[in-house]
Amino acid sequence: MKALKRLALVLGIYVGLVVAFEILVGVMGGRHAERGLEPGEDWLVITTTDADGTRKDTVVAGVESDGKLYVSANHWPRGWYTRAVESPDVEVVRAGEKTARRAVPVTGDERDRIARDYSLPWAIRFLAGFPPRSFLRLDPR
Repeated sequence: MKALKRLALVLGIYVGLVVAFEILVGVMGGRHAERGLEPGEDWLVITTTDADGTRKDTVVAGVESDGKLYVSANHWPRGWYTRAVESPDVEVVRAGEKTARRAVPVTGDERDRIARDYSLPWAIRFLAGFPPRSFLRLDPR
């Protein structure tokens, strides 16, 4: 019984740590989106649209592979990803340039390749609670 209580305590602490980390990332990302990107930053702003037509900016990391631009939902809060899949015409601001893009979910061999190219350190995956990673390719429109 003691071992079960200890396990429950450790699990509870871990869940609390993940929730705190995700809240911190969300707050930092929201502030980053509000202030905009500074020259030289390796982030991009993706503007997605929900079913009501409301547009929302989200700061995410982008990676290029084989000349294509990809983004990944690396955390449990992934509203931007859901909006992009449901309404794939998005706008992206990267290096000060705004472009119209189409968000295409990545599957199969392409997904496996980009997951290798765009790996996350184990510590970040641990802090984020090991969320499933979902990738989008952002094709020019």
